[in-house]
Amino acid sequence: MKLNYKRTILIGLAFLSISSVWQMYDNIIPLILNNTFEMKETATGVIMALDNILALFLLPFFGTLSDKVNTPIGKRMPFILIGTTVSATALALLPFAEAKENLLLFVIILFVLLLALGFYRSPAIALMPDLTEKPLRSKGNAIINLMGAVGGLYALIMIKVLGGKSTYYPLFLSIAIFMLVCIAILFFTIKENKLRAEMPVEDDVQVDNNSPDNSKKKLPKDVKKSLIFILLSVFLWFFAYNALTSTFSRYATKVWAMEGGGYADCLMIAMVSAIISYIPIGIIASKIGRKKTIMIGIALITISYLCVGLYSEYHFSIIIFFCIIGYAWASIGVNSLPMVVDICSAGDIGKYTGYYYTFSMAAQVITPIFSGFLIEKINYRILLPYAVVFSTLSFITMSMVKHGDSKPQAKKSALENFDIED
Repeated sequence: MKLNYKRTILIGLAFLSISSVWQMYDNIIPLILNNTFEMKETATGVIMALDNILALFLLPFFGTLSDKVNTPIGKRMPFILIGTTVSATALALLPFAEAKENLLLFVIILFVLLLALGFYRSPAIALMPDLTEKPLRSKGNAIINLMGAVGGLYALIMIKVLGGKSTYYPLFLSIAIFMLVCIAILFFTIKENKLRAEMPVEDDVQVDNNSPDNSKKKLPKDVKKSLIFILLSVFLWFFAYNALTSTFSRYATKVWAMEGGGYADCLMIAMVSAIISYIPIGIIASKIGRKKTIMIGIALITISYLCVGLYSEYHFSIIIFFCIIGYAWASIGVNSLPMVVDICSAGDIGKYTGYYYTFSMAAQVITPIFSGFLIEKINYRILLPYAVVFSTLSFITMSMVKHGDSKPQAKKSALENFDIED
């Protein structure tokens, strides 16, 4: 059994387009709110949390709805096409409101953008496990995350090249066009219904691989407990990570006195590190298991948060820690979603994908506001210790997870260890 890399890369174009938007959103929108509209940190945090507030309701709803939809172009594809088109249009209009310094218009367009992104995010992510056999989903998710990192890297490059201009029109338009091109390629190359029909029939419920009875639709108590701890861990590590990413452009400016788009260099280093790491991490997880891979990632990222927080000014050695952060975040991201969806039944992938994103978005609702409040009351130096605390808590909760892991398969011969199959 081998992963179809070409197909998975094409499926990943949906997440690639989404990631390009979020990378720009996290870096540019708070700067606009601070500089153009002169908002304070707490108010900026509230606006930055708006997408996650909407996501709490939209992602599980549209994920579940896409499980039940059946159209000539598939279950997920209608959501992806409509959501991308509306998102790209709203994105192209945002600089107009910013140039007019019209806060109400800016927030309305931003609201439309966030609704559209919430409309298709869960269906877009669910497309990979839909069209990938269970044992290959960690590797498949590695490809999806790699594509997301490429999208984020594209956005960072555009920020560095176009972000210092007097207007944001070229930057926002470059992302909008990029999204439309990605989804056009996806639509014309991935025939969802045809590929779904070719998938092998799976067991209706995925619980513990070691359980003698995995045919019950209702999750056993111990499996449900593991699911809760996985989702709680997701909440905590996003609580730490999103506080850093949504504030980093301002942190680098205020604490390290970095000017222009120079702060993007650190994030690009992390992105490149993640891109290089995604496929090897998927292979490593198939050898040692998803949980161990995630635990190693949490440990590394926590140590890196701690070390970066010790610097009072920018130094070249910070790049090393951002390399580690990129690798560590990839280790976590590649394996966490497959752990969740492998617990659920085959017909509930969209629903459980929605649960995963509900917890990640819940963290991202609270953390920009809470971290913004602490920064406003103390100073920006509180940001990294804040990340260390919640990342450490995620290590503790993840250690309590007992299900959803992948088990290494025995090789028939020594030569098979050179292959990349599970």
